[in-house]
Amino acid sequence: MNIKNNLILALDVMSESEAIKICDSIKDNIDTIKIGYPLALAEGLEIINKLKEKFDFKVICDFKVADIDATNSKICDETFKAGADAIICHGFVGSDSVQACLDMANKHGKELFLLTEMSHPGAKMFLQKNADAIAEMGVEMGIKNYVAPATRLDRLSDIRNIVGDESYIISPGVGKQGGDGKKTLQYSNAIIVGRSIYEAEDPKIACENLIKSLD
Repeated sequence: MNIKNNLILALDVMSESEAIKICDSIKDNIDTIKIGYPLALAEGLEIINKLKEKFDFKVICDFKVADIDATNSKICDETFKAGADAIICHGFVGSDSVQACLDMANKHGKELFLLTEMSHPGAKMFLQKNADAIAEMGVEMGIKNYVAPATRLDRLSDIRNIVGDESYIISPGVGKQGGDGKKTLQYSNAIIVGRSIYEAEDPKIACENLIKSLD
């Protein structure tokens, strides 16, 4: 996935009108957005195509799919039919559940991102212990796209070493969670930024300043 300025906007707002206002302000600098449960639950899956058609964005759905294989398959099918270009799934549920997501992504000609480790402090409790094994599983399954944290560069580096330079990593946690965008891009292909942009008084200026800081 080719991402403009190596920057993805995490659009975790709660209304279509707010989403459109923010997207309109940053559309010249960002071509990929990440939609999670907040906006999808508030406005329905229809919001995916509404934003794609209005702004010609690529949309990654961050649903962190984590159920049995049959249920994962249904979730991914509906998400891709709604217009998503990619979906994020958890790896801790095991290879059968992840394979269901991968199969559905391949069926629709779309992309799957495997979440190895999250960016918040609580990820250290349980997820971090198995993050390397999750990444190794992804490599064995032939998965090429991964999510790894910007908030812990040592862990991001470890995951990059496991998945290899040919794999594509996107990293959340830059900005409000404390991650440094420029340092993150030494290991990651793109950073994910949400509140630092959409909560800013002027999202366009916040976005432009962030991009300048990455040079």
